Amino acid sequence: MRLQCLVTALCLSVGVMAGKYSRQVNEPTQSDGDGQTAEFRIAKLNQVWEKAKRMQLTAVRQAELHSDLKIQEKDELQWKKMKVEGLDENGEKEAQLRRNFNVILAKYGMDGKRDMRPMETNSLKDHEAKDGDVFDDPKLDKLWNKAKSSGKFSNEELQSLKREFQHHKDKIHEYNILMDTVSRTEEIHKNVISPMEGDTKEHLLQQKHTELKEKMRDLNHGFERLRKISHEGFSQDSVFREPRVIELWEAAKRANLSKDELESLKEELHHFETKVEKHSHYQEQLELSHQKLRHVESLGDKEHIRRSQEKYNTLSEKTREMGYKMKKHMQDLSNKISRQGLQHNEL
Repeated sequence: MRLQCLVTALCLSVGVMAGKYSRQVNEPTQSDGDGQTAEFRIAKLNQVWEKAKRMQLTAVRQAELHSDLKIQEKDELQWKKMKVEGLDENGEKEAQLRRNFNVILAKYGMDGKRDMRPMETNSLKDHEAKDGDVFDDPKLDKLWNKAKSSGKFSNEELQSLKREFQHHKDKIHEYNILMDTVSRTEEIHKNVISPMEGDTKEHLLQQKHTELKEKMRDLNHGFERLRKISHEGFSQDSVFREPRVIELWEAAKRANLSKDELESLKEELHHFETKVEKHSHYQEQLELSHQKLRHVESLGDKEHIRRSQEKYNTLSEKTREMGYKMKKHMQDLSNKISRQGLQHNEL
């Protein structure tokens, strides 16, 4: 009898220990205040998501935010593992993650202030909006209107060119957000008392300025490409159509890669472009589905509302998932180009 009790107690003990160190316990499914499963495994990301759901974001914009938060979650969880392993001692990765998070907040109007950042591109300050102003930037608008009235482009080519202009406008916006973040960090840096802490922050600020310079260089390259296309039209040997893919391809050509590496990357970029186009198609379908849902809700037919809501939810989930995979793929490609270029420069 005593032996049986001892065996039972030992089994219970092993069960408890297994439970203590199981993945389910160490990586628990978070819940929000209503007991529902939380969307993310990091509290601050859940707070942003819950706030976003109360805002008047379009269906596509909300899906984009979800994808951005998923990328942020992935990067932060990876950083936590790095920290446990004793990596990132100088806090570079942590500072970059904090900066990326601030960019997300500003990008979606959740940084606690009205977005009054001007699209500064050496433009005249007395520039006033006109009917032809599509991109809120005088240089871009002037170039776009000239291209549109040149007669060099078919309707399909104009749509492709417009996407490139819009992408460039978004890049300018991101640059201004980052510049604003760096400016605020510098103000905080001025009030640092500890010399050791000051040295660390000085190093991180230098990194941010380097990132700003790289982004400005990319903006200059992007604008020069738009200027060339607007004047000369699309070349017959244009390799890609999607702005994000074109941006990666142009960066790869500047990265001093070998011919074989460029050919391999070109093939990978073609696959990526298909993914980008598929995601764009789902975004269009999601927007149409959202419009239909709003219309059906106004009619009041509960069964029709239920079916439309289910279709919208399915499309929304699929669009978010595709958006995350696309952004992760783009992140991987960008890192790959940077790594290979750096290796060649070091040789």
